Amino acid sequence: MRKLLVSTTLLLVLAATMRAADVIVESPDGRLSVAIDVSGGRPTYSVSYNGLTMLEPSALGLVTDLADFTRGMTVTGHEARPIDTVYTMRGTKTSEVHYRANELSVDMATPDKHNITVCFRVSNNDVAFRYLIHKKGDHSALKVLQEATSFRLPEKTTTFITPQSDPMIGWKRTKPSYEEVYSSDGRMAVRSQYGRGYTFPALFHVGDDGWVLVSETGTDGRYAGCRLLDYNPETGYSIGLPMEEENNGFGTSTVGMALPALTPWRTITVGRTLAPIAETTVAYDVVEERYAASETYRPGRYTWSWLIWQDNSINYDDQVSFIDLAAAMGYEYCLVDGCWDTNIGRERMAELSRYARSKGVSLLLWYNSNGYWNDALQTPKQKMNTVGERRKEMAWMKSIGIKGIKVDFFGGDKQVTMQLYEDILTDANDFGLQVIFHGCTLPRGWERMFPNFVASEAVLASENVYFTEEAARREAFDLTLHPFCRNAVASMDWGGTIMNTRMSRDNKRRHRRYTTNVFEMAAAVVIQTSVQCIAMQPNNLTELTADELAFLRYVPTQWDETRLIDGYPGRYVVIARRSGERWLIAGLNATDQPLTLTLDVPCDAGQTLTRYADKKEKNGSMKTEVAKVKADKKKRVKVTIQPSGGVILDTER
Repeated sequence: MRKLLVSTTLLLVLAATMRAADVIVESPDGRLSVAIDVSGGRPTYSVSYNGLTMLEPSALGLVTDLADFTRGMTVTGHEARPIDTVYTMRGTKTSEVHYRANELSVDMATPDKHNITVCFRVSNNDVAFRYLIHKKGDHSALKVLQEATSFRLPEKTTTFITPQSDPMIGWKRTKPSYEEVYSSDGRMAVRSQYGRGYTFPALFHVGDDGWVLVSETGTDGRYAGCRLLDYNPETGYSIGLPMEEENNGFGTSTVGMALPALTPWRTITVGRTLAPIAETTVAYDVVEERYAASETYRPGRYTWSWLIWQDNSINYDDQVSFIDLAAAMGYEYCLVDGCWDTNIGRERMAELSRYARSKGVSLLLWYNSNGYWNDALQTPKQKMNTVGERRKEMAWMKSIGIKGIKVDFFGGDKQVTMQLYEDILTDANDFGLQVIFHGCTLPRGWERMFPNFVASEAVLASENVYFTEEAARREAFDLTLHPFCRNAVASMDWGGTIMNTRMSRDNKRRHRRYTTNVFEMAAAVVIQTSVQCIAMQPNNLTELTADELAFLRYVPTQWDETRLIDGYPGRYVVIARRSGERWLIAGLNATDQPLTLTLDVPCDAGQTLTRYADKKEKNGSMKTEVAKVKADKKKRVKVTIQPSGGVILDTER
């Protein structure tokens, strides 16, 4: 359901704030303010919250082959209107959103009368803006050569950002894939690891003044995925287009657009605290559905053999074991990873799908996106990158009851690659397939734009916990960071709540997991995606306690509401999610000391909740302790979270 309300009174108020030097638009509550200034012919904008500067004057504009919209600009007009919209969607942190914002469109012209409009939407904690380039004369297309848009933060700011990698490096030349390590309270004036800038999203701590999260949304095949260039003391962080070498050099790093042309939205989330950052829905607020869902796509959990059992598990018998595991846990899906076409074969895959469906489980199949842009060898290959092969393959999957695909190893952020993402999603919807992407870019509003999109990896994910002890030691840091950055702006396929204590099939060899069982269980709530990997192994059915199994059987993946209770990026997080009437409050501690917190919880005074917590044994090991606790008269519960441990409060069980 959607509604649009326009208030004449509000338009007059907005118009009254327009001065000769700049144009100002405020949020509905008046706390967040954006000022657009075109003095000197160079358009800039600045952002303040509660009167405090969050972004200093930062550049606006594009350089195209048609005109340079960054200098010599004059304001030719402006239009303001309020926006009041209610929308519902599946598969994100909130099922219904009431989006209220004030929109200001500022018209500008170059000296030779080429026209551009910058459209700002300002809600209570979010700013979104984009460019509309108008058609002039016989010109029907243009090329975007550079985007001047920048984000200039106060000098006291520290960063939680991750570098963009060099192209065509890493395993089988598959980077960039948004799989680098994040800074923690880093300095701005530091060169990025590769000198290529940083990927979205980017989180900034503006000292005692608050927090700023910068990202983009609404990107599809009509534009490229962008990044932030290295910090410049005079201009801050500027938008960068893709690198020439991405996709093995195929496709342009510039952007081609038909006129009139709309760019994706640049988004800025601002908060005095971290709650607006973790709870933001701006990535979805300003985009529209590209097509209707061909069917009702089912949320749920999936098992996945490859994470611990690796390549050798992609055979018929081992997949039966993980289908049986999914059935025993009441899970909806089982993911069959790469090389199933050679190791199992298509005829036996049809047989495996029949077996899974007899157990109430549907299969998801892995595919290689690769046509010619990296050296990843896993098959099936050459099936997703051309329309004829892709639709033929999807028709076959539909005929045997496959319900989703995981497509891996993309080549970069160029416009041609964004078009491939869109093509895969659009065709998959025709055949009733949900889609997960790995080795890929950040999704930018895709959960609302493409209703069969589930999630993307685009993070240094759980497979690295298996690969290296270093990543296993860093897991707690990563999962207390991402609710405030990567997972704040888009669904994240982390790749699994790991319940093995050792990273081996027999659960006895290789390096250990450094987090507790309660940490992993709580992570299934903290990580947001509508189809969640619970990376249990068959041996876990006998190794876990009855209470642990019961929780993992009934953990939801579809949420109606999300609230941040407490946290600090990379140190700890406590987040509450509601599914129907049930609230789950999940906390993670990445520090090396026990953390005692008094939590304001969304329940009634005196209500009894089930608490899952870590209890330290005499030998130093951690045991899952389940107890009943009551909220006090102020609706608070006191908890202690152990180092690399977790806590869960459940209002239902």
